[in-house]
Amino acid sequence: METPNVAAVRSYLLDLQDRMCAALEALDGQATFDRRDLPGERGGLARPRVLSGGDVVEHAAVNFSHTSGAHLPAAASKLRPELSGAAYEATSVSIIVHPRNPYAPTSHANVRLFSAAPPDGDTVWWFGGGFDLTPYYGFEEDAVHWHRTAQAACAPYGDDTYARFKQACDTYFFLPHRGEARGIGGLFFDDWSEGGFENGFNLLRSVGDHFLRAYLPILERRKATPYGERERAFQLYRRGRYVEFNLAYDRGTRFGLQAGGRTESILASLPPEVHWRYDWSPEPGSPEERLYIDFLPARDWLADEPADS
Repeated sequence: METPNVAAVRSYLLDLQDRMCAALEALDGQATFDRRDLPGERGGLARPRVLSGGDVVEHAAVNFSHTSGAHLPAAASKLRPELSGAAYEATSVSIIVHPRNPYAPTSHANVRLFSAAPPDGDTVWWFGGGFDLTPYYGFEEDAVHWHRTAQAACAPYGDDTYARFKQACDTYFFLPHRGEARGIGGLFFDDWSEGGFENGFNLLRSVGDHFLRAYLPILERRKATPYGERERAFQLYRRGRYVEFNLAYDRGTRFGLQAGGRTESILASLPPEVHWRYDWSPEPGSPEERLYIDFLPARDWLADEPADS
């Protein structure tokens, strides 16, 4: 297996982090990111970037991490048990944005490169990542734009790539104990080495760059929509689902904690305010119920789109 160019991936991810932070600061117009550079052991680096209390962005984390270790944590080897305990190197950027306005959706993205060196085998590497959208109030045009952009990110990498990644996203971002999706999906891929390193790196860059094109127009469109206490209360209630998923199921969260990462950075993905309500359900026919009926069930958002859209 060819040797991955970790330096090139690291350079791209640092640039992606800087571009995302600059774009969110410009869109918010008031708040700025807390920027820290935290050199770690074995040549590693963490660059947490956290924004809090903005007029548009209530909370966001755009975190870069480059780490290595002697034993690959279980969360990273779940799908590849033959690598359990191998020495590893990982570099990634993770993005989470929790807007203040309930009509603006939360969004998450992650792009990463892993390599692992088992004691009795050759070093292997793979790319992973994707992005997903978690609306509180659904808009068809936002959902179509989101998935159209996701499809464009995958287009150069095979006719079935978008469908594969979308299905994987729908499956992964699902809360079994609730029987419902976290949001409207997007892209999710892991263990990707098809076509060699350059092909995988190009895919990583395409996903990272298309996230900006997918999310920022939606946030711009919804950031100033008038809302009241009802909408805010529903947003805080639905944020509880985000917390449940991240703490109970998210492999990235488990990997960070198992690897001994900085807890503040790992949990910076959580929303700043959350409400739980006992045995609550939305009123029949309400906009809140429409989220459950029309948006959370997995569906083909591009089924009615023209072929050349």
